[in-house]
Amino acid sequence: MRRRDFIKAIVGSAAAWPLAARAQQPMPVIGFLNGGSPDEFAPMVAAFRQGLREAGYVEGQNVAIEFRWAEGKNDRLPALAADLVARQVAVIAATSSPAALPAKAASTTIPIVFEGGFDPVEIGLVASLSRPGGNVTGVTNFSAVLAAKVLELADELLANPTVIAVLVNPTSLTRAESTAKDAQAAGRALGKQIHILNASTEGEIDAAFASLAQLRADALTIGGDPFFLSRRNRLVALAARHAVPVIWGGAGREFVSAGGLMSYGSSLIHSYRQTGIYTGQILKGAKPADLPVLQPTKFELVINLKTAKALGLKVPPTLQQLADEVIE
Repeated sequence: MRRRDFIKAIVGSAAAWPLAARAQQPMPVIGFLNGGSPDEFAPMVAAFRQGLREAGYVEGQNVAIEFRWAEGKNDRLPALAADLVARQVAVIAATSSPAALPAKAASTTIPIVFEGGFDPVEIGLVASLSRPGGNVTGVTNFSAVLAAKVLELADELLANPTVIAVLVNPTSLTRAESTAKDAQAAGRALGKQIHILNASTEGEIDAAFASLAQLRADALTIGGDPFFLSRRNRLVALAARHAVPVIWGGAGREFVSAGGLMSYGSSLIHSYRQTGIYTGQILKGAKPADLPVLQPTKFELVINLKTAKALGLKVPPTLQQLADEVIE
């Protein structure tokens, strides 16, 4: 080999070394922890991926995602969170209310980005909304504290109902307690009789609906728990079978789109997208302690007029005017 060709070969090889080294670096792995099921949460996962793309990360190209689904069995979440910690993921995205506390309990060092309907300060996830501190930050839609507004909407829609049932998932402890407490307080203020119904299995959901006639409930409200969200089609079918007006409190547009009557809350799609953006920022080096907890800037009222007609309800024009979306 000529001396000139030999030098060119050495220089070319040296220039390729950094590229080869970069190519061999493993992709960061995100642990995605959720209390629901993958099929029903597909639109939210798509929104999460969209947020990641906006932050510069594309699954399969420069980031990997390990999904862990509890399928509505919240007692599985601690073990699933521990599994992600053992996997040494770079970030845990705890994308449902029941998943946040198990994720925090599993690690004090891995960054955690939550999405949920709770007050994160009240339940001890963060020190404050503006300066979370520690290894946790995220997005809250505050759906667990909307019980009073949901009861007011039920009052206007149904022309002064006297008995209202509230369905909660007792395995989502922080959310169930907050929803029940706020509903009871709002019921007293409005002069309504409130019945709290518990359901954490499909059989208990059926039993809750069967009890409505005995309770003489004029309406049922449901919080945006992932267990219920994953079973929104079943809830819509039960509401139609029992001819009961059901109002979803929280991120519930998906419930109305499936045929439910009415919902009030922030956009779940928007919350998951923001969670994806925060996750990407942390992969780039941002620290959770420095990222303020994001809060909703808008709550949406969605009404399904077709469902209202099937129930024999006439939605007041004033309520229709307030709605952000009316499904004909």
